[in-house]
Amino acid sequence: MSATLYIIGVGPGDPDLLTVKALTLLRQCPVIATPTASLKGHSTALAIVRQALSAKEMQEKEIVELHFPMQKIHRDQEPEAEVLQAWQEAVQKIVAKLRQGKSVAFPTLGDPAIYSTGYYLYMTITEIYPQAGVRFVPGISAMSSCSANTSAPLCLGDDMLAVIPATFSDKRLRQVLESFDTIVLMKVHKVMDTLIPLLHDLHLIENAILVERVGMTDERVMSDLTVFLGKEGQVQQVHYFSTIIVKKRDSFVRLRSKITHTFLAPRTA
Repeated sequence: MSATLYIIGVGPGDPDLLTVKALTLLRQCPVIATPTASLKGHSTALAIVRQALSAKEMQEKEIVELHFPMQKIHRDQEPEAEVLQAWQEAVQKIVAKLRQGKSVAFPTLGDPAIYSTGYYLYMTITEIYPQAGVRFVPGISAMSSCSANTSAPLCLGDDMLAVIPATFSDKRLRQVLESFDTIVLMKVHKVMDTLIPLLHDLHLIENAILVERVGMTDERVMSDLTVFLGKEGQVQQVHYFSTIIVKKRDSFVRLRSKITHTFLAPRTA
């Protein structure tokens, strides 16, 4: 089996942020295996690829859709049977193409090293077909793009940086927020109702910004998270592609006027 599966980070949304290596491999691979969260779902990763390649190049590609259920995965627990079955079915489809001598590109948002489905695919394929060739291609992460678009470094000097899913238990989340200098909170869209009050309680609400759809044409940067507080303490929801950055040593207060003026309105393509 000489063909190779390439798990490629395609960045957070802007097709101009694809690396040269990512573009080269996407053009070379005759097959693109695209992850979707539902059987009739839309792949944001594939949408980025479509913007980066020409229409002619895309017409020449064989697109293989892979369904990955959106369920929480715990490192110390066996995944649900539905999830395991989906991974195994995805591997079967990919291996079928590799056996035909066709290299496969698997685009994944951001960088495959950070909370990526790509590594679950890798672990499954190496268990079932250890002879399969798999290579990773790093990409620009969402948090790096958030940092660049707000002109705010994630860490400097002896700053301690934590990158965590905001779906942690309240106790663990509080411990991280209290212990680190910069905290990148991912997967915040479902827990805004607990996250905003917690930031208030820890006096960190003014040290936080939210970046929604970073790198996409409708990107928003919110420098005042209190706007998400509705009547009677209800918290407004945000888009799935949202990240909150909390900085203690160098707060975003001095950047607020610049952020509001430059980024609050949706950008045009």
